[in-house]
Amino acid sequence: MANIAEVLGRLTPEEVAELRSLGPQGHLPRHLVEALDRAAGGTGSGRGYYVANGNVSSTGGPLLVLRSDVSNWLTGSGS
Repeated sequence: MANIAEVLGRLTPEEVAELRSLGPQGHLPRHLVEALDRAAGGTGSGRGYYVANGNVSSTGGPLLVLRSDVSNWLTGSGS
């Protein structure tokens, strides 16, 4: 897996701002999951930067959040 700074550096400023605004337990909308995948190298490549939090959406899919070290990097508490 590429380092956090490298992958997040490939996101747009708007995507980074939205990720920061979600906080460490904010559920990732599909467009941000797709952005993380794109930044990590393609479909599914962002897995590991986000994880399932153990809950499911109303449609039965897993709710995804940023991995704690990724969230810490975004907030400056782990960079």
